[in-house]
Amino acid sequence: MSKSQDAALRLMIVDDSVEAAEAIVSTLRNAGIAVRPLRPASADELATAISTQPIDVVVAEQASASVPFATVMQQVLASGKDLPVVALAETIDEAGYVDAMTAGVRAVALRERPQLLLAAIREVWADVEARRALRRLEGRLRETERRCDALIDSSREPIAYIHEGMHIRANQAYLEMFGYDDFEDVEGMSLLDMVAPQHIEGFRQLLKDLARGDAPPPRHELEARDINGNAFPAAMEFTQAQYEGEPCLQVIFRRQDTFDPELAQEIEELRQRDQVTGLFNRPTFLRALEDAVDAVSQGSVQHALLLVEPDHYQHLLADIGLDSADAILAAVGARLQAVVEAEGEDAIAARFGEHTLAVLLRNSDHTRTQATAARVLAAFSAELFEIGERSSVITASIGGVQVGEKIASVSQVLAKATEGVASASGTGGNRLELFDASAVDRAEEEHIQAWVTRLRDALDSEGFVLHYQPVISLQGDTGAVYEAFLRLKSDDGELIKPLTFLQIAEEHGLLWEIDRYVVGHTIAVIGERIRAGRPTTLLVKVSQASLHDDSLPRYIGEQLLAHGVPGEYLVLELPEAKVFTHLKAAQAFAAAIGRLDCRIALEHFGAGLDSFQLLAHLKPNMLKIDPGFTEDLAKSADNQQRVREIAGKARELGIQTMAEFVSDAATMSVLFGTGVDYVSGHFLAPSGPDMGYDFE
Repeated sequence: MSKSQDAALRLMIVDDSVEAAEAIVSTLRNAGIAVRPLRPASADELATAISTQPIDVVVAEQASASVPFATVMQQVLASGKDLPVVALAETIDEAGYVDAMTAGVRAVALRERPQLLLAAIREVWADVEARRALRRLEGRLRETERRCDALIDSSREPIAYIHEGMHIRANQAYLEMFGYDDFEDVEGMSLLDMVAPQHIEGFRQLLKDLARGDAPPPRHELEARDINGNAFPAAMEFTQAQYEGEPCLQVIFRRQDTFDPELAQEIEELRQRDQVTGLFNRPTFLRALEDAVDAVSQGSVQHALLLVEPDHYQHLLADIGLDSADAILAAVGARLQAVVEAEGEDAIAARFGEHTLAVLLRNSDHTRTQATAARVLAAFSAELFEIGERSSVITASIGGVQVGEKIASVSQVLAKATEGVASASGTGGNRLELFDASAVDRAEEEHIQAWVTRLRDALDSEGFVLHYQPVISLQGDTGAVYEAFLRLKSDDGELIKPLTFLQIAEEHGLLWEIDRYVVGHTIAVIGERIRAGRPTTLLVKVSQASLHDDSLPRYIGEQLLAHGVPGEYLVLELPEAKVFTHLKAAQAFAAAIGRLDCRIALEHFGAGLDSFQLLAHLKPNMLKIDPGFTEDLAKSADNQQRVREIAGKARELGIQTMAEFVSDAATMSVLFGTGVDYVSGHFLAPSGPDMGYDFE
């Protein structure tokens, strides 16, 4: 899919059964897709939702009685929006399939085959995102064309566009050079009319060669003539271009009697270079990358992009001094250029960002790209870098992309290379992450294995740490309450959040070990606080893997006893969506830890289609309201009403509520009047390694 894994699918479900709709949402969430669902219960609600809500995909039950399928299709088509519909059927026969497709649905799926429904939703979501991206690109293209047109008009370079030897566009500088007042005077005129008689035959042959597709010469010198027949020496530069969708030639026509070629060459060289490193600058490199990607999309050649960043750059700056930033980059650039020069003319290097360098390897297959990257890594780590009067060991992280037909887009290439740099740096640095669409499985396996090894090392050698964020009562309770957050230590001292690695941990059976690590350390910290006379309640997240691990409650009981901690000080947080899809296991888990006097909190409460239905089967001690309801809370009357509703119903059931991610005073002001019991967020106090908040 074009969207990232963190992007939320805005899904409308038209289904008579709330339970069936919730099952669809759970299937998507279990597949790692964040979902923001809505379910209209009537035709009026359907019309209102389509007209006012942003929607990505519609899943509609063909046999729905509350909102007939024909009504759904009529409303969708009448809206004029690009809303793909997936028809949900109990059975599929040829006639029903044809009727559905004729009505305008994008796919038909069987209710009893959730994996096929999941695949259909993913496909139509990817398609609609691709269409939206195409429309955005078309809009940007039109805007770019308008800007280019304006730049051409204002340029002092004489520029014309030639199609089949005739003028189709020329700027004012071009007209002035030849003595014309208006473009209409030259529109449709042959370019040969601008050439002195003695050069016409040679120039005509050049135009024929270009029309056959031959590469234009970088420069062509001749004598030109103006409107009065006066001849003057000139030089022409050709570039293949498009004008209003038609292929053409862009011609820059320069008078030689006022042209200093050596000075022009020197200026052009300076314009293309970064003044700190001496490498090519970003604009020049981007043009070369665009040409390379374009060549790949039109043929069977392969090129490669490497993005190179020095490891632990911020620590390096702090150690050597901010005033040495340019010196560091100059040294790093020189080391990289030495490797690139050895690669020959098919390789160029550039400064691409603040401390990001780039290498374009033309005609490079996977083997050569890996070998070149290995030489770069070796060149960095083999010798000390001399920076002024200081010397330092500097290693590098490299994100590489093998540019082939499967990834022939500049934005995709850069995005993958950037991801590779971040991943290489995040897994210790001094390594290459190479994305090759034709060998993605191999690359992904190496990446995952590096993370698995790192997580196992962290579990074995205290590589995780806990940070704590105050949870503040709005009802006058002055007891100390914090939420504990897991962080993974990296080699450069940075802390990595779980979102980066939890999916890999789940796929490789490490979640239950991480849960034990977190719970065990949390109980130990509570014990230390109690012995210091500062009893503290801690909220800590556990995964769905722990719901099926009947040994975790026993482990919790052992740790509570060992550290002398009453169970009431430990609150275990479970995500609502996972509880809904693992209900029996969640009930057994809640009962087991309840016997230890520990408490349960449901996270992301309210995100489901009917969250309160879940409370008929499982009664937690606390509901953590879904953060989507606190975003722009001060400006959203609907969100305010929803928060009041959750807080009110929870109070009736004897359940406390909590709103997190509070980001401003306006949100706090609203929350005071909603009946919510607890709040947290960076506006109140950030998370950190210490617990020093004054709750009095």
